[in-house]
Amino acid sequence: MKITRVTTHHHRTAFTFGASTQGAGGNLHLREMDTLLVRVETDAGIHGWGEGFGFTVAETTRDAVDRLIGPACIGQDARDIAGLTRMLARRFHNFGRNGPVTFGISAIDIALWDIRAKAEGKPLHALLGPAARASVPAYASLLRYGRPDDVARNVDRALALGYRHIKLHEVDLTCIRAAHAAAPDVPLMLDINCAWDTEAEAIDFCEAVTTLGAAWVEEPVWPPEDIPAIARIRAASPVPIAAGECNGTVEDFCRMFELRAVDVAQPSVTKIGGLSAMLEIAELAREAGVRMVPHCPYFGPGLLATLHLLAALEEPEPIEIYFADLARAPYGAALVPQGGTIALPDAPGLGWEPGPG
Repeated sequence: MKITRVTTHHHRTAFTFGASTQGAGGNLHLREMDTLLVRVETDAGIHGWGEGFGFTVAETTRDAVDRLIGPACIGQDARDIAGLTRMLARRFHNFGRNGPVTFGISAIDIALWDIRAKAEGKPLHALLGPAARASVPAYASLLRYGRPDDVARNVDRALALGYRHIKLHEVDLTCIRAAHAAAPDVPLMLDINCAWDTEAEAIDFCEAVTTLGAAWVEEPVWPPEDIPAIARIRAASPVPIAAGECNGTVEDFCRMFELRAVDVAQPSVTKIGGLSAMLEIAELAREAGVRMVPHCPYFGPGLLATLHLLAALEEPEPIEIYFADLARAPYGAALVPQGGTIALPDAPGLGWEPGPG
């Protein structure tokens, strides 16, 4: 089964996220929500969809696929996922082992898994593991508001929608206290986005949130690749430490596990090399006794691929849902949680086709 065509589709839509003064989208400064869809076609008439890391870098990733990665895929065997993605990684490693080229290869890998599952007539999760869950619990990943009243109001809204786990992107303790007061029995994942420059600052923060329902502190220090520093913070922290969304390779996670840097590993399917890399990391995490809870602030095939993965793996974990309302989501309402969970599609492959961009 040969690859005959690779095309990219930039899906852009307006969104709101519950801020009292609607401006840039939290700490990511988003004006619109951008998703990069990648379609891979074959001579067997089967096509697959993937997603490369988007947001404000969507056009850069798209250029990497259009000019480098896509042309290299033409004529290759779509069934040889491992061989093709290894070839792409080796051919383009000079352009960086983390960034738009790797994001583009991730999209190809996801699309190839979609093709494989369609060719076998099975939902994707059936190829990824034995668990076969019919649904996966979701947690609400709130953007950064910086205002305690906004935080409390959106925590209340998330609870009303059925979520029972919530992530904050706040660094202000006043905002975190407001969330804990609004939901004292709900675990709060605290994504700091590398806010602190020193280990001492990060440790002080971890100590300060111990009594505020902290489920974990995520990416506690700058830069994110300073794995030894993360390990030292974990050793001193009274709350669990999570990290990994900025990692570009499986080897980065190997180092994290060797140094015992994290309690929770967070690979991102649209960054790390697609589902193939996610499966490797899941096994490494299991051997290391580390939870794997993927990073997944997406709305396209990346979200759907992560959903299938979590439905398949032995250990149940929740899926991250970006707490934003899109004017036009890639899959419409199909991936909107109901009662705090998302049902798995039962059609072959990823199960749904994205709508027009």
